[in-house]
Amino acid sequence: MTKRTFIAACVQMRSGRTVSRNVEEAVRLVSDAAAQGADYVQTPEMTNILVRSRAELFDAILPEEACPALAAFQELARGTGVYLHLGSLAIRVEGERAANRSFLIDPQGDIVARYDKIHMFDVDLPDGETWRESETYRPGEQAVTARLPWGAIGLTICYDVRFPTLHRALAEAGAEVLASPAAFTKKTGEAHWHVLLRARAVETGSFVVAAAQGGKHEDGRETFGHSLIIDPWGRVLAEAGDSPGVVLAEIDLDKAPEIRRRIPSLENGRRFSVLPLSNEPTFLRDAVGG
Repeated sequence: MTKRTFIAACVQMRSGRTVSRNVEEAVRLVSDAAAQGADYVQTPEMTNILVRSRAELFDAILPEEACPALAAFQELARGTGVYLHLGSLAIRVEGERAANRSFLIDPQGDIVARYDKIHMFDVDLPDGETWRESETYRPGEQAVTARLPWGAIGLTICYDVRFPTLHRALAEAGAEVLASPAAFTKKTGEAHWHVLLRARAVETGSFVVAAAQGGKHEDGRETFGHSLIIDPWGRVLAEAGDSPGVVLAEIDLDKAPEIRRRIPSLENGRRFSVLPLSNEPTFLRDAVGG
């Protein structure tokens, strides 16, 4: 029988402007996680660089086939023997456009899955912070699942966590682990990080693994940290603080179908239509609670 238990690790980082320094720090932390027994290691969104300036970004990044950071991480996976999930790298794709791209690398150093972040963080926050990811990054158009030795994983990145239909689709496609590497702002993280990730776990009956950026970065931004590993019942199995480091937890994938049998929300989902707005009162029939 296929073994269904493995050790997952989140690498929490505080990436800065210099790719080589960020890669060096990631290598150190991934190696630490492997030494502690991790089988699967996830790094956060923007592992290779975190910088506001578009000019600095495009001076530092390269296409996938020429990216030395990606090559270094492939060698790291070979050396440590882990499944290395790069939460994302900034990758040049066309002119002054980049992809925010996850890579899942097997212990032989081969890339077994890629995922480009679908949902762009284009927001104006109450404290005056403004973000327009779509001005720099080309959004992805394809949801991605991948096969690990223990079961299937669904790939997402950061802002994707606010779109539950993506996570439900990944779970319906067979994923029992949902990856949610992130660089959440401190303000939104304090308000929503835990509740969003726990909700995605509970509503899909899935494990959630979310490696994060944390702390005050070189470009002045603050990220929330608190990398999390959550079980399908919504329980937090491991949590980091706001500093760089590693957290680990054992994942027993047999718990996912057990929870899905107990609360069969994936199976019980139904298609429905939405009545248009009108001046007449609308009554919902056959509503259910949960």
